[in-house]
Amino acid sequence: MRQIIALGGGGFSMEPDNPLLDTYILQQSNKLKPKVCFLPTASGDADGYISNFYRFFELQNCEPSHLSLFRQCTRDLEGFLLEKDIIYVGGGNTKNLLVLWEEWGIDVILRKAWDAGIILAGISAGSICWFEEGLTDSYGDELELIKALGFLKGSNSPHYDGEADRRPAFHRLIETGKMQPGIAADDGAAVHFIEQDIHKVISSRPNAKAYKVSFDGKIIESELETKYLGTN
Repeated sequence: MRQIIALGGGGFSMEPDNPLLDTYILQQSNKLKPKVCFLPTASGDADGYISNFYRFFELQNCEPSHLSLFRQCTRDLEGFLLEKDIIYVGGGNTKNLLVLWEEWGIDVILRKAWDAGIILAGISAGSICWFEEGLTDSYGDELELIKALGFLKGSNSPHYDGEADRRPAFHRLIETGKMQPGIAADDGAAVHFIEQDIHKVISSRPNAKAYKVSFDGKIIESELETKYLGTN
């Protein structure tokens, strides 16, 4: 069973005192002590980001690790990743992430991981990367289209309510035919895919949502049913 959990925003890096989304990710492995590997490539393997990952996950019932492409801990990248239960991709520059992954063969390894049933998860750039296309700020101030791995069909925009330009830019690119229809998620919302289908939308914030966005003479934005993981 192939699974991807795409976070619009939230998790340990954005909500350090709100563990709801990351706890949900851990629970999907059905392992007593899942092995969780963090890929901080999009941030340039920022030390602070890696420290924040360990600060959260070392307190959970799991085995955390990370893979740096700047300070490698192993030559056997495939063996290192394919023995994990969950691979969690951090945010940052989506363009840099995709270029480095292709250079090191991480894109091919992640496809093998997905096919093997290892849970793939990620936030921001780590959400965009799984789709065919995404809305990114990798090129500077302008939000632009980027081609990604294509494990999931269509396009993706994270931070849908967190950045003022996100929604209008996503609408504009879909309306003009430059971008495929797709999925957008607010900060604090995550979309859980099983195979190519949406299994569940969950949130760590009461009002966080996810949407299907398409075009049929006009933009059609359909709010997806979302389960808030906290207590209302």
